[in-house]
Amino acid sequence: MKKKSTQSDLKKEKKDEKKVKNIKAESTMREIRWDKLDNTAHLFPVIAGESMSNVYRISITLTEIIQPEQLQQALDIVLPKFDGFNLRLRQGVFWYYFEENGKPAPKVRMETTFPCRYIHSNRNNSYMFRVTYYKYRINLEVFHVLTDGMGGINFLKELTYQYLRLVHPELKIEKGDSLTSSTSLNREDSFLKNYRKSSERGYQTKKAYLVKGERLSTGEFGIMHGYIQIPELKRVCRRYGVSINEYLVSVFVWSVYKECMHSMPSDKPIRVAVPVNLRPYFNSITTKNFFAMVSAEFHPVKEEYTFEEVAEAVKSSLEQQINKENLEKLFSYNVSNEKIIAARATPLFMKNIAMRYIYTQSALANTSTITNIGNIVVDEAYKPYVEMFHSCLAMSKGQHIKGNICSYGSTLVFTFSYDITDPSIQRSFFRKIAEDGACVEVESNGVNYE
Repeated sequence: MKKKSTQSDLKKEKKDEKKVKNIKAESTMREIRWDKLDNTAHLFPVIAGESMSNVYRISITLTEIIQPEQLQQALDIVLPKFDGFNLRLRQGVFWYYFEENGKPAPKVRMETTFPCRYIHSNRNNSYMFRVTYYKYRINLEVFHVLTDGMGGINFLKELTYQYLRLVHPELKIEKGDSLTSSTSLNREDSFLKNYRKSSERGYQTKKAYLVKGERLSTGEFGIMHGYIQIPELKRVCRRYGVSINEYLVSVFVWSVYKECMHSMPSDKPIRVAVPVNLRPYFNSITTKNFFAMVSAEFHPVKEEYTFEEVAEAVKSSLEQQINKENLEKLFSYNVSNEKIIAARATPLFMKNIAMRYIYTQSALANTSTITNIGNIVVDEAYKPYVEMFHSCLAMSKGQHIKGNICSYGSTLVFTFSYDITDPSIQRSFFRKIAEDGACVEVESNGVNYE
């Protein structure tokens, strides 16, 4: 026998019908969010692959063993708040573009392989970043198409804060699961906003001296960290009349000159690409890529230079380039080319051919890349749980050894990433710093222990 509907049942049915109609209306009105790539990002999908992943890593070491379930939970909470990470890459007729992802966050996994591997988005819920952990360390690895180091630091810090709140409910944080006020979510294309029409190419294309040698086994990736106390390093830098960045780049150039060139003249210069964060120069808080490459150059045309001469050459070349006018010129050339109507109307496959050719020219114009992501600061409430930060870069065409600098508190970490077996450049680098009076503690992942 059919049960008679009561008045409350009828009201509930009408309420449910109205709710379904609202959901359908919302889903019909809602469009999937999409976004353009910034000017620098256009290159990365074109050249990325297994041998050149264009992935960088930023890691945070905590004072406690990582709990994977809470780390996954933290990622699930934080990811939807970051439009710049909640994306997948799409290929259009004329350009690549971003589209809102919306899938569950990628799985947090224990680290079992070497850093900075190529990210297969189709195996990663279409995301272009990964989060792994190992003992006390959380690793964030990012495909450079998404953002540069500043955007990566923002995301890693917020992920860590959320994780610590889950593990330590006793932490008294007024805003609960909200992001900190200092974290930017701005997605402005600051290249496009600040460029000036230009026809002058600023980047080097003449070939540089390249470091060669026996390669590590396929898939292997060397990491070597050197820990230096900043007060000691500053005293050394004052003695040479250079900044910390200039000094460390100079020591690298000196090490290549001594170990590879054996203090002999060369027909090619040692040239180190140095990425410059453009945000302070153009009042930007964007989380998209916003950097330009300058080059520190030393060309040995005679025998036996002193370190002071090398440092002076490096300092001079960087000082001439790191100013607002020159930095604007560097990125304006690229943006101007992007905005040419004929280039915009060219199919993507033809653009890809041109971009690969241009990239090869500029890549072989540098011996290496050394990037400094600066001093990383964490909020006061979380400081007792944070021990150190590290960062490293993947290899690129012609560059088999790279350097990355970051600091936390009073400690600076210089990290070498490399895929060659001979560690003589790294050994010479840290030995020179120690000889200059700054104590160095070195650790390695051990791929080329002798």
